[in-house]
Amino acid sequence: MQLNLNDVLNYVEENIGSFHSSRLASLDSLKLDKILKRKNPYLYKAKNILTAQDFVKNLLDAHLASQEETVFGGFLEGLAIFICEKVYAGRKSSAEGIDLEFEKDKTLYVVSIKSGPNWGNSQQIKRMRDAFNKAKRILNTNAKSKSIVAINGCCYGSESVNKGDYFKFCGQKFWEFISGDNNLYIQIIEPLGHKAKEKNEEFQHSYAKVINKFTGEFLNTFCENGRINWEAIVKFNSASTPTVKKKSKK
Repeated sequence: MQLNLNDVLNYVEENIGSFHSSRLASLDSLKLDKILKRKNPYLYKAKNILTAQDFVKNLLDAHLASQEETVFGGFLEGLAIFICEKVYAGRKSSAEGIDLEFEKDKTLYVVSIKSGPNWGNSQQIKRMRDAFNKAKRILNTNAKSKSIVAINGCCYGSESVNKGDYFKFCGQKFWEFISGDNNLYIQIIEPLGHKAKEKNEEFQHSYAKVINKFTGEFLNTFCENGRINWEAIVKFNSASTPTVKKKSKK
């Protein structure tokens, strides 16, 4: 079946709100000490950060960038499954480590969907390979007459390569593979911007509040006489038994 772009638009309009809601919910639940524990304090010293607000902004932006990539990757995975369902009667797989299954040209495809091409280390890639092999063994018992092919699909990027036991399709190649439309990777851009300006303005208001709140906490805990106390930061982040006391307010 040929893909109807109105179906894609409707899906995005109905589901993109979950991405924006997740961004806001994450922002509202953040704690400065928890983020500071997870980041490399030496990096920020090497960047010659001198003000509390710059430190907090760098810290928060790094955290949010990583988290947003994960959350939005989940949204794109859902979009890809929806599109494949419309075109090839694809379905979300029940097999561990596999996101999508569908049949095309008498071949059964098992697909692991990732956000981008550089998504994992050697151990994570090994786990994906193991998941592919396990899924093939199980499916072979039920579909002996069909060829079963494993695909690592990436929502952006340009790499497309035969890895031997699986194929890696990125960007245009991946979206065409699940839809039959070689322009889909471009056509989905506009729908993804649904209410983006409105939602981003709401996010920016919450973001500014967190920056101001964290800056106040940082000044009170990790600054002395207007200077960042790097020793206190490193001790809090890396000491065996970190103890940082907030300065009492006069």
